[in-house]
Amino acid sequence: MCSLRLSSMLGTRVMDEEIAYSDGLVEVSENAIRFRHYYFPIGAKFVRFSDILRLEKRPPTLLNGKWRLWGTGDFRTWFPKDWRRPWRSCIFFLHLATQKTRIGFTVENAVKFMEIIKSKGLTIENP
Repeated sequence: MCSLRLSSMLGTRVMDEEIAYSDGLVEVSENAIRFRHYYFPIGAKFVRFSDILRLEKRPPTLLNGKWRLWGTGDFRTWFPKDWRRPWRSCIFFLHLATQKTRIGFTVENAVKFMEIIKSKGLTIENP
């Protein structure tokens, strides 16, 4: 693990934390998940673990957003940018206490991501 300085695109948030998982799409630190390509055209989003109500893992299907590369199709779920989403092994859905819109996202290494998330005390549901 390495220590990195994380900052939002707005420059209003800076924290020093250990990075447990990092790929080109997400970064998991001690207390939060950072979605690298969340806002259009650029911008990251930070989600604290304390704001997470639940996390679901689903297979990539047409109805689950397999072909949703960025944005939303139903105004209930926002997908950060991932040009390779159709070829990923699963799609995660994050339900938050702080907003009604859930976040649908993919990671480059789902097995390692799930191990790290479980080590943080979060349960991954398979509906």
